[in-house]
Amino acid sequence: MSRLVTILGGSGFVGRHVARGMAREGWRVRVATRVPDEHLFVRTYGEVGQVEPVACNIRDEESVRDALHGADAVVNCVGILSELRRNTFEAVQDEGAGRVARLAADAGVGTMVHVSAIGADANAPSEYARSKAAGEAAVLGHMPDAVILRPSVIFGPEDEFFNRFATMSRFGPVLAIVGAETKFQPVYVDDVARAAVLGATGQVAPGVYELGGPDVASFREWMELMLRIVRRKRHVANLPAGIARLVAGGFGLVQKASFGNFTAPLTRDQIVNLGRDNVVGEGAKTFADLGIEPLSAAAVLPDYLWRYRPSGQFETLTESAENLKV
Repeated sequence: MSRLVTILGGSGFVGRHVARGMAREGWRVRVATRVPDEHLFVRTYGEVGQVEPVACNIRDEESVRDALHGADAVVNCVGILSELRRNTFEAVQDEGAGRVARLAADAGVGTMVHVSAIGADANAPSEYARSKAAGEAAVLGHMPDAVILRPSVIFGPEDEFFNRFATMSRFGPVLAIVGAETKFQPVYVDDVARAAVLGATGQVAPGVYELGGPDVASFREWMELMLRIVRRKRHVANLPAGIARLVAGGFGLVQKASFGNFTAPLTRDQIVNLGRDNVVGEGAKTFADLGIEPLSAAAVLPDYLWRYRPSGQFETLTESAENLKV
């Protein structure tokens, strides 16, 4: 019988790419998600019966235990960018990660891959970064041979980075950002998934790997690249930290007043996090140690950002027609 992998968060942005990769490797894939009926599409990632969604909440002990039953490997892709209701950084990225590792060890799961983030630091000013570090420590405490992946900002067709700002670029002449000079090293989601598959299948050594794409640039420069791709002329303006905190505070009040039905697009913790560069650290294990050559953002972004152009997929045809005019 083929081996079984449980992927927590397997219906999410990164998790679904990992699920496809594990299915291609011939593994049975159990996609652990809070609402499996809404994610039946994962079944199409493999042969009939190879990929199955199951109910699981990383905050719930019994559901995690059930999801791990009989698994040979586990990949934890669950993470949040901001807190909402009971999904706090501590509950999801610290306690949740530790719960998965502890129950995996109890169940005799042989291999664990944990997706963390560049910038994970127990002494970081950001609660997000501290919770990521705490989660890593909890994982290693129970599964010392785990593979921990720390990606930079992840891009791909369903990303929440370039897609968000490309959407914002449709409105008004100014694109406001926070932390314009902060360095980022965006990494393609398929490359992160490949790393996770190598870890889950036991093809790489245990340890912490920092994953960044081939290019490093400031937040402002990445936004200028995005604007060139979507063919929109916008002024990229850096929002001063003080004003950004006031805006984030207002969003936070609206989120509380709506009882979580409104999700704040900017939080004060994100502003703090944007004050630190998000790049691979010196001396860290990287894609090179995994035998993976990562794709550049410039090579991939046009494949899915075209829909934000003024004329969408027809923009290049319009440009070609203009060039033919005498």
